Amino acid sequence: MKKIFKTILLFLLVLMGVYLIWSSVNKSTSLQPTLKIDVVESYGDSTEKGNILGVQAFMTPVDYASEANFKQKIEFYLLEAQKNKLLISEKTVVVFPEYIGTFLVAANEKESLYQAKTLEEGLQTMVLSNIGKFTKTFVSAPDDVKDKVKYAAFAMKATEMAKIYQKVFSELAQKYAVTIVAGSILLPNPSVENDILKINGGLLYNTSMVFDSKGKLNSNLIKKNFPTADELSFVCPAKPEEIPVFDTSIGRMGVLVCADAWFSESYKVLKQKGVDFVVTPSYSNGYGNWNKKWSGYSGAETPADAKGSIGKLTLGGAWVKHAMAERAKNEAGVRKGINVFLQGNIWDLGADGSTIILNDSAKATQHIGKAALVNLWL
Repeated sequence: MKKIFKTILLFLLVLMGVYLIWSSVNKSTSLQPTLKIDVVESYGDSTEKGNILGVQAFMTPVDYASEANFKQKIEFYLLEAQKNKLLISEKTVVVFPEYIGTFLVAANEKESLYQAKTLEEGLQTMVLSNIGKFTKTFVSAPDDVKDKVKYAAFAMKATEMAKIYQKVFSELAQKYAVTIVAGSILLPNPSVENDILKINGGLLYNTSMVFDSKGKLNSNLIKKNFPTADELSFVCPAKPEEIPVFDTSIGRMGVLVCADAWFSESYKVLKQKGVDFVVTPSYSNGYGNWNKKWSGYSGAETPADAKGSIGKLTLGGAWVKHAMAERAKNEAGVRKGINVFLQGNIWDLGADGSTIILNDSAKATQHIGKAALVNLWL
């Protein structure tokens, strides 16, 4: 009996050793980001008042393989903007899309993760190679979380994600002397303490952040109030009354994360706090939906004044008429703003949309599904 027990124990030890070797090898990659810009366009006339620059970034899993890859990709867009004379030092606000930091969940994983064809395949690889951390995070997930698998995947990588996100955007904001609205990132109840982004555990929030022209992270975080149906199973909604406003060198700025731009509650706060312009980082998953008939908002009841457009307007048309561009003007008296969407081949998730400009009137740029810099002179 002892001999059988020893044999089983030895087998388990060997199995564990093989797993440890497998889980730790090929966690760096020689794969490099694709650096390309397809469209650069400006609206309005160049003035000394400054500008808002929307970065319609095109991202792939390889861009998130390491801090170096992520920084290289983000900085590429700033370099292209600089070449096109669109960075006017402190008088420029640069806006990146929603979720641009979220996929840092894939940082420093096995190379096969970045070559996976589907998100499910990539997630399986990540979970298996971090089985201990994943299990611990899964078991300790808050009771309110319905999808504990997705929650655990993000929560176990949160500290690493936050560190890369802050370091990259802080360094680049300081280097190019511009204010950056750094899209958004999923983190467990984040806060800023002594200028450092902290993870406090608990529920995940879809959070946008602002870095000033000296690279300092503003302590006021923008947490999404109206998560979509896809998010609600593992993302916690914040409260509209907590939407902050930011003083910049070009005026008071309001930031609405994606779907928050659809709801009047957001503009009541912005109007009360007095904003000069509004920016909206967005992400619309899937391919080809932008030009299809809109089926209504998912995650909350479609606003009453938008219900008549269901099945009549395209998704893109609904974004123009019922989100930031028209609502900011009609409900908060704001006449300048940008709504920028993430593009890319991020496993099989898809990414759709085109940048929307509020320049006294609302306009959607051409739908290209590629990287673009869209500039609005003030």
